[in-house]
Amino acid sequence: MATTTNHQLDVQFLVKKSMVAGYQYMSLLAPPAYLAFTLTRYGRSAFSLNRLLRATWVAGAVGTAAGGGIEYARSAYATEDSARTRRIASAYDTSLIRAEDHSTIGSLLFGLLTPALLWKRARAVHLFLGGAGIGSGVGLIAHWTRSATGDRPATVVIPPQVIAPQ
Repeated sequence: MATTTNHQLDVQFLVKKSMVAGYQYMSLLAPPAYLAFTLTRYGRSAFSLNRLLRATWVAGAVGTAAGGGIEYARSAYATEDSARTRRIASAYDTSLIRAEDHSTIGSLLFGLLTPALLWKRARAVHLFLGGAGIGSGVGLIAHWTRSATGDRPATVVIPPQVIAPQ
């Protein structure tokens, strides 16, 4: 059985974080981009809720793949110390953790509420996956709104012995 080195574990952690971020941002950008493209190019009659939801979850999947690929290319060939430092900084970043939490909560809520409210308007797979994508973006906006209104997450001071163990 192959053993996994610490550097490989750091790269895996960073790739997972970047895949989540790619999903969040593409799920946030896809609905308004699709809406603007469809309305300006084809007019209001071409708009479909089914297509909007499909564009949302497909864009989320593309963002996941792109985020993971870019981070892998960045981290796989980095030095062990730089990858470890970035992993520790990411693990202790409370703002990033809260953004991921809000995004996950939004995905779950909208993934369940979208099919419940719009069952006859689109296909079931697009309702569940597209609703989760829209919820992910809404959760990210909720995090940004909370941070902008003064409810910032506490910053954690990383102990020096964690960064450079003896």
